[in-house]
Amino acid sequence: MRDLEDKAFLLLLAAVSLAFLWILWPFSGAIVWGTVFAIVFMPLYRALLRPMGERENLAALIAVTLILLIVILPLGLIVTLVIREAAAVYGKVEAGELDLAHVFRRAFEALPSWVAGALDHFGLTDFAAVQRRLTEALARGSQLLAATALGIGQNTLDFIVSLFVALYLLFFLLRDGTRLAVRIRNAVPLRADQQHELFARFATVIRATVKGNILVAAVQGALGGVIFWVLGIQAALLWGAVMAVLSLLPAVGAALVWLPVGLYFLAVGSLWQGIALLAFGILVISSVDNFLRPVLVGADTQMPDYLVLISTLGGLAAFGVNGLVIGPVIAALFIAAWDLFTAHRLSLSDDRPA
Repeated sequence: MRDLEDKAFLLLLAAVSLAFLWILWPFSGAIVWGTVFAIVFMPLYRALLRPMGERENLAALIAVTLILLIVILPLGLIVTLVIREAAAVYGKVEAGELDLAHVFRRAFEALPSWVAGALDHFGLTDFAAVQRRLTEALARGSQLLAATALGIGQNTLDFIVSLFVALYLLFFLLRDGTRLAVRIRNAVPLRADQQHELFARFATVIRATVKGNILVAAVQGALGGVIFWVLGIQAALLWGAVMAVLSLLPAVGAALVWLPVGLYFLAVGSLWQGIALLAFGILVISSVDNFLRPVLVGADTQMPDYLVLISTLGGLAAFGVNGLVIGPVIAALFIAAWDLFTAHRLSLSDDRPA
């Protein structure tokens, strides 16, 4: 009889947990980023506690205000400017002010004969067709950005509510995060060592993803945008945003933008612009990852580049922008869980009598 009661209680527990997740799902993005910011900025909150006389509410309120002013509002402004610049670039292409076919033709004429022959063999010298494809791609991108901006405008109330939920949750996670973590650990039916490993890996990967990936990508994108602006390249802010997104991909990153542009400058005879861009890209933009990531992440566990790439792309495909964090976290927990399982099996094998 007791076994039946236990099974019924576990069934009830699973049912109410699923129902709770269902009602939270509309605010899943706000919950994800509220949790991410709480984990990343917990040191800031703890640093504010002592000057605030250990007043938790005041320290959490000041921390949330600083995050709003220094991180969230500037990010929103940058996104708005990028959307406007993308729309302006598409408008210039449509109006004929930006002749992409002429740009490709100049680059083609400066290429060595064997490279030009190879491009011609693969049908890549139909510059009008290339321009049509690029225009169509720009149109799709602009329409997507416009739809996103329009969606935010039409659902301003939903956006404001989600932002409020994220900040509200952030306040309480900063203030009560340590106590909440203890309650979750007590509820999770795992051994103490397994709990410690999984929770530590969870927090480590979130910090490494935000500080070691997103922040480094933002710095690389900003540097790329600055050098493009200095060299007089149109839509420098837009290209900087593109480089920031591509910087999330290991191995290739922002070089997918600045390297072809630098080579184009060299091909058309703009030697000092090409040399300056390539030198800045190699010596500064590409070096940011090597110098800044160890400072920001420290001794945090790093996943292999190929796993970061696959989990980030898979996370973006499955969860949208939230996948930037969710994808690598799932991958890290997957590795941690299987490492624990393997260690447990090996310990059982060692304990067996010979």
